[in-house]
Amino acid sequence: MSHDLLEKHYVNRMGWLRAAVLGANDGILSTTSITIGVAAAHPSREAIILASLAGLVSGAMAMAAGEYVSVSSQADTEKSDLEREAQELENMPEIELNELAKIYENRGLNPTLALKVAQELTHHNALETHARDELGINEITTAKPLQAATSSFASFTGGGLLPFLVALFAPISDMIYYEYAFSIVFLMLLGAIAAKTGGSKISIAVGRICCWGTAAMALTAIIGYIFGVST
Repeated sequence: MSHDLLEKHYVNRMGWLRAAVLGANDGILSTTSITIGVAAAHPSREAIILASLAGLVSGAMAMAAGEYVSVSSQADTEKSDLEREAQELENMPEIELNELAKIYENRGLNPTLALKVAQELTHHNALETHARDELGINEITTAKPLQAATSSFASFTGGGLLPFLVALFAPISDMIYYEYAFSIVFLMLLGAIAAKTGGSKISIAVGRICCWGTAAMALTAIIGYIFGVST
């Protein structure tokens, strides 16, 4: 079996993985927290379901819009940098060549070899080389606004549906406990899947997501209980 088939790299997954994990995590946590907060105030099942559904829909749209705007800003910056770099390559090619050679020299090549490598890569594709080695822009890390927005919307909706289904069927008297228990399980599974997909340590990811999830749900439960008692 070839080396290419055996070797695994995870960095090329980071764009969609970040958006998907963030969306699913927020979907579970936001919807659950809203449901627990409303349930702690002792309202009817109808009120709990309505609040849960409203949080799910508004959260998914907000997540998608936020990702699109944020990543679009990154894409605009990358485009501006590439246009500026292309202009510099046209107006001052020697300066850009020496700048590129210096980058390779700082990475460990001797000056002669660094200049030779810079010349060869510039001849092959000058803008692509400067984008990758000077600006840090490549096809893996480049911003993809629509992909990020779509991933966030879908993952938030998928994550939020889980606690929403619990709100539909769990006993109203023990709603808080059911929501917390199921959501912690959901969050643990999400953390494990994300860690496995990204090649990181599962125990750390699961512990981190459960800790912050518990804190968020506890806070909303306290707020719901306080307002429920005072009304």
